Amino acid sequence: MTTNQQLKPITVERNKNLYIGGCKMEDLAEKYGTPLYVIDEKTLRSVCHDYKNAFKKYPHTKMMYASKALCTSAVSKILDSEGFGFDTVSIGEIYTILKSGISLEKVLFNGNNKTEEELDFAIKNGIGRISVDNFAEVDLISKVGGKYNTNVDVLLRITPGIECHTHEYIQTGQLDSKFGFDLSQTDEVIKKITTEHQNIRIRGLHAHIGSQIFEPQCFHDEIDVLIQEISRIEEKFGIKLDEINIGGGLGVKYTEKDMPPSINEVADVIIASLEKHIEKYNTEPPMLYIEPGRSIISTSGVTLYTIGSMKQVPNMTKYVTVDGGMADNPRPSMYQAEYEAEIANDISNRIEEKVTIAGRFCESGDILIKNIVLPKPETGDILCVYNTGAYNYSMASNYNRVEKSAMVLVNNSQSDIIVNRETLDDLISHDVIPDRLK
Repeated sequence: MTTNQQLKPITVERNKNLYIGGCKMEDLAEKYGTPLYVIDEKTLRSVCHDYKNAFKKYPHTKMMYASKALCTSAVSKILDSEGFGFDTVSIGEIYTILKSGISLEKVLFNGNNKTEEELDFAIKNGIGRISVDNFAEVDLISKVGGKYNTNVDVLLRITPGIECHTHEYIQTGQLDSKFGFDLSQTDEVIKKITTEHQNIRIRGLHAHIGSQIFEPQCFHDEIDVLIQEISRIEEKFGIKLDEINIGGGLGVKYTEKDMPPSINEVADVIIASLEKHIEKYNTEPPMLYIEPGRSIISTSGVTLYTIGSMKQVPNMTKYVTVDGGMADNPRPSMYQAEYEAEIANDISNRIEEKVTIAGRFCESGDILIKNIVLPKPETGDILCVYNTGAYNYSMASNYNRVEKSAMVLVNNSQSDIIVNRETLDDLISHDVIPDRLK
């Protein structure tokens, strides 16, 4: 079993009260307030080690953390110390990494509508790679590169005709996507770059085939497409591409019924596919970029809430309301995502009951967990929701004009704040009242 197959952080202990990273969750809630994001450092580093160990058999591998899952300065420093690079999708993510003291040589800039301002900042500060997504972007990259009299290393993002989401595996001739070049367009973009833009250097191909992937076979087929295309490009254009980026997307265990493949299983499929298709298409072993995001950070994160009001609908649902909800975790309302949770404080001798965990926001759809069995909740209890490290804080909002939550890092019985809780003054800090309204 690797870390992505675990529902809870690896340091979870229960001794009447719930402990993570040696810290009592009830104490953290009292000290920092709730809702509170908690990141377990040991779990985060453990999954990094899982990835590095799994891919040792293919030494030409670079791990790139997909920052969109959770991008903070402290998390970036941890990933950097573990030897990971970064896949970024905005100037904000790039800026966060740069200001954390990390060289942008380790960073890839991805996305389907990069602005000139973003490209200027990235190229000026020495971005390692840019994933080119469309024809207009080619001209823009060349223009900005010319401004700084520098060559820009790029990957061409292609749509390989493979889409893989959880248990659904679809293979089509042409994938309708807003991202990347269709395979029928790669010759055109290569001709455009080689004839019009001498300051752009094509280093390889980039593809991404899905999210929360449970079926490793789709990585095998993706590599087949990428290696075949590299071979074809070399034969037709005489251009030797030596890098492939296969994206990320490996699934995690949100609930007990989820059975994602292990990191080792996925690595074995990827490496076997590389060996097979390198030989089949007679190419040199390329540098392999992997971009895990969710599977790196998700399991290490939990969210703590304080239970408030309750409502029993006669002969129907019992609603237990917490002091957060869709603003700090929009995934249940957006994607019908499911989570597991438990009460963090002492629940000795309580009988169990089935309840629905509701959020505090002014939406009927603000439901975090439906029909969960818990020891009978009481007002003031601390609820711990598991596997919230990915796409919770990064998708959080100020809906209902509520302050964004704080985040702490726990390790060896020590807790450190890594994101301050927003204040009411923070909420209005960008508001402006025109003089004519005063």
